Parts: sequence; C-alpha cells; structure tokens
Amino acid sequence: MQRINTIYWFALLLVLMTGCTKVDYTTVDDPAYLRVFNDFNYGFSLDEKDKKLPFLCMLIDPVFDKDGKPTGGKIVGDFLDIRDYYAPPYPSHIGTSTSVNNPEYPGKEDVLVGPILNGYDLSSWAQIPSGTHRFLFLYRPKNSVPYFQLEKALQGEVMLDTTVTLTSHEVYTMHLLQKDYVTKENGVLLRQETFHKQSFSDSLVYVNFYNYSAKGFLESPDNIKPKIARMASFNNGVRDKMDIFLFLYPDQRAITQSSDYRSNPLPGYNGRYLASVERNNSSDAVAPYFNFPLFANRADNGVVTYSWQTFEFFVPGMNPVNNTYLDENTLGNWATLDCVNNGIQRPWLSRGATLPNMLVNIHAGKDNPRSFATINTVEVINGGVYLMTIQRKYPKPIY
Repeated sequence: MQRINTIYWFALLLVLMTGCTKVDYTTVDDPAYLRVFNDFNYGFSLDEKDKKLPFLCMLIDPVFDKDGKPTGGKIVGDFLDIRDYYAPPYPSHIGTSTSVNNPEYPGKEDVLVGPILNGYDLSSWAQIPSGTHRFLFLYRPKNSVPYFQLEKALQGEVMLDTTVTLTSHEVYTMHLLQKDYVTKENGVLLRQETFHKQSFSDSLVYVNFYNYSAKGFLESPDNIKPKIARMASFNNGVRDKMDIFLFLYPDQRAITQSSDYRSNPLPGYNGRYLASVERNNSSDAVAPYFNFPLFANRADNGVVTYSWQTFEFFVPGMNPVNNTYLDENTLGNWATLDCVNNGIQRPWLSRGATLPNMLVNIHAGKDNPRSFATINTVEVINGGVYLMTIQRKYPKPIY
C-alpha cells in the first residue's frame, strides 16, 4: 500500500510539473508600443489561383544562417493572418480561440503588452525595444506547423523586408498593404499614433478616417474583386475622395424589426457632414479626429444609451439629400457603414457594411451596463472597411 501511495504522489507531481506552463517575460527597457495588421485578403479570382496566400511569419531583427536563410529573430510573430474587420480595444483573442491563426500582432501572442498610458488601455499593443529594427515578413503555408519546423523548402520566401525606427514610449500601428492593385506592389505603412496625447473629453466619441486602398482597385473589373457580404456597398471600392456624413439613431435593439429607424434619427444628426477622406497609402500622417456626443439622445438617463451610428460616404457633389442609388452597385460614389450592436446583424433594408457600435456598454461600478465613449479609427482598404476601437480605463464592476 505504501508503494502504491508513493507511485500515486510521484505521478501527481509529474502532472503538476508538466501540465502547467510558466511564461517567463523579459523586461523591455525603454519600450515602444507596436500593433501590426495584415491588410491583405483571400478573395482571389480564377486568374489569380496561383497567387500566394498572405499568411505570414513576422521576424523582427532576423537571424540568418551561412546560406542567407532566416533561422529566427529577436521577436517572432508566427501565423500572422489577415486582419479581422473589427479590432477591439483589448486582446479578445487570447483564451477564446483554438486556432493558431493570429488576426494581428500581438493578438494571441503571449508577450509583454502596453500599459495604461494617460488613461488609455494599450493591451493590444506589444512592447518592443525602441530603436531601429529590421522587419522581415515571410510567406508560409496555412497550417498549424510553426514556421521553423516547416520543411526547409517551404521557408525563406520573403513578402516584405523593411527597416523602421521606433521612438521610446511612442505608440505605433503598422499596416502591411497592397500599394498598387494592378502591379501588385506591396508595402508597409507605420503610423505613429497621437490619441494618448490629445485632450479628449470623456463625454464625446472620437473617430478618424483613412483610405489605404491600392491604386487602381476601384477601376479594376468588379468580377475580380473579393465579395464579402458583410462589406456590402464597400465591396467594389470607393472614389479617391469621399465626403462623410453622420447619422445617429436612438435604439440599436430594434434595428431588425423594420426600417422605421430611418425616419427617426436624433436631432442634429440626420446626415450631418463630418469629414472628408482621400485615398493615400503612402502617408503615415495621423488624420484629424472628429467627435459626437456619447449621450446624443436627450431621452437617455446619462448612464446608459443604446444609440448607434451610420456613416455615409459620398463622392463630392453628392449627399444624403440628392442620393439616387438604390442598391450596392454605386460605382464607388456612395457607401454606407453601420456601427451597431456587435456588428453582425445588418439593420433592416440597409445596404451598408456592418461593424460594432462605437459606444461600449459594460458593467462598471454599480451600473450594469454603463455606456462609455471610445476613440475610433475607420480604415477603408480596397473592398473592405475596418474599425479599430481604443478604450479608456473604466471602473471595476461592483457586484
């Protein structure tokens, strides 16, 4: 009996030792904060059936063998997949996904992330040593085999190779994108963010806009472009310059019941001109932020609101009053983005792309829910529109 007990406790000790994984983080001295998006897509035409999938391994400061093939890097971001249409304000992929595919970096990577900086949650940005770094992006097969365990014949094919300088304690968003849709020229755009340095009000929602579409995308035949149902009127692209008009509606809980919401926008937000955006995938300049009230609905109680947003993009000269388009084939002259609920359900009779509401309703303090304003970036890229949301630190829930 004594021997059986000894064997049992020894086996239990082995389980405890092998079943738990300890992550040893290395302190990053003088860090910068980096988030990386792969802005490509998988929507190929028959003429492009042999095109390489944009499924990548990222090496920062790569190491090479005597034959010039990469053998590692100071930082490795493997399984870098195309981005999701929504980039939430926290690393939601960790612990909720069984796939190794990573829709952004750091995303699922278990690495040191950014702190709360001036009240903003940077947990979706990785800490990277400041200074000059070489970034190497390598094609890889779409499977679950780590890059350096792949057959040697499948390693070493470079998609992009670039060098960038990251300044200490600055916040960066890097985009891998297609610069020219016809020539297939690819490139990297590194944007140094400023949201954490601006005097934003807690009672206002902020948003800025970019069009990082490839040159020639809109003019290319529609039958060779990806078709994503969720992207609706953005699928075929928009004009190089677009004016943006804002509609605010009072209640996102009733959007699938009828189209009555269209006749009931909030006062002052029935197609209010908000901004203009021009296609530019070379400039790393930060676009200006525009705002609207968190509690634009005067009927709300100041604690929670269910209002939601529609952004209509029009070619200059058109607007919500003189719009004559009735379907999604708008020749790039009009496109609509609905930001409502979780971004999955399309409002009744809407022809818009759907993404999540820019307002965050969560349990905070004694209120469940409570509404909070956010900082948002909308990026039009070829036939898609993407939303990145940044949140402030909120009070912990009290149960």
